[in-house]
Amino acid sequence: MEKIPMTTYGYAKLEEELKQRIRIERPSIIDDIAEARAHGDLSENAEYHAAKEKQGINEAVIKDLEAKLSLAEKIDPTTMSGSRVTIGATVEVVDVNSDEEKTYILVGPSEADIDKGLISITSPLGRALISKEEGDEAVFKAPGGVHTYEILDVKFQKIDV
Repeated sequence: MEKIPMTTYGYAKLEEELKQRIRIERPSIIDDIAEARAHGDLSENAEYHAAKEKQGINEAVIKDLEAKLSLAEKIDPTTMSGSRVTIGATVEVVDVNSDEEKTYILVGPSEADIDKGLISITSPLGRALISKEEGDEAVFKAPGGVHTYEILDVKFQKIDV
C-alpha cells in the first residue's frame, strides 16, 4: 500500500483521537450496553439498539484511524528547510485582487482544517502552492472563482494550532 504524507502534528492528533476512542469511549459504550441489557427484552429496547449502533460507529472510526496511522509517512516540518513550498511549509500569501494577507500550513489530506489554516496538499490551493517560492504567484480555481495569491514567505516550523 502507498504511504500517505502526514505532518507529525496531524499524526499526533490522530493518535490522540484513537486513544480517546479506545480508552474512554469504548468502555463507556460497553457500560451503556450492559445497562440497557439489564432493562430486559432486547428486541424492543431502544437504549440497547442505540448503544449497539454507537458501538458500531466507534469501532469503524477506530479501524479507520488505525489504517491511517499505519499508512502514514510522518513529515516533521522542524527538520525541513528550503525556499520551495512542500508539505509542512508555513506559507504567507497575499491575494493580488484584495491585498488580503493570509497564512496557510500545507498538510496531508486527512489533517486539513481550513478554520485553523491547515490546507491539504491535494486541495486546489495546495496544488497551486506546491513547488512555488517567495515572489511566485499561485493561481487556483475555487468555488468563488479564480484566485491569484502572491507568495510572501515560506518557512518550516513547528505546527502549533
